[in-house]
Amino acid sequence: MDSSDTSRDLLQLDNQLCFALYSTNLALSRTYRGLLAALGLTYPQYLVMLVLWERDGQTVSSIGEKLFLDSATLTPLLKRLQSAGLVTRTRAAQDERQVEIHLTYAGHALRSRAQSVPEGLFCAMDCSPDQLRTLKAQLEDLRDKLARATPTA
Repeated sequence: MDSSDTSRDLLQLDNQLCFALYSTNLALSRTYRGLLAALGLTYPQYLVMLVLWERDGQTVSSIGEKLFLDSATLTPLLKRLQSAGLVTRTRAAQDERQVEIHLTYAGHALRSRAQSVPEGLFCAMDCSPDQLRTLKAQLEDLRDKLARATPTA
C-alpha cells in the first residue's frame, strides 16, 4: 500500500470527523475554562446563565430542552448555581411539579462581567466574524441532521 492509499484509509484517526470535533471541543473547553474562572462558573453553568439572561424565570425542563440536558444532569448544576447565590429555584404556582429558575440580583449582575467571555473566545479563535458565523451555521446544520438521523431512546 503506498502513501496515497494510506491517506484515504477511513480508519485512520486523522481522517475521522468525530476526532476533529472531539479534539476541537477539548481545546474550546480549555479556552472557556480560563475565561470563566474569573466568573466562578463552569462551562455548563455558563450555558445555563446564558439561557436565563435571555429570558429569566424558565422551568428546569425548558432550560434542559434548550441545552440538550436531562433533568438528572441539570438539577445538580442548578443546585450549585443556587448555592453560589446566582439563581433561585421555586415550584411553579400553576403546576407544583414544575420548578422555575430565576436569577438573583447577583445572577443579573454577573451578566456585565460575562461580556468579556465571548470577546476572549473570539480573540483566541483568530477568525473573522464571517468565518465564525459560517462555522456556527455549519455545525448547527450538522447537529440537526445527526439528530434527525439518530432515533431517540
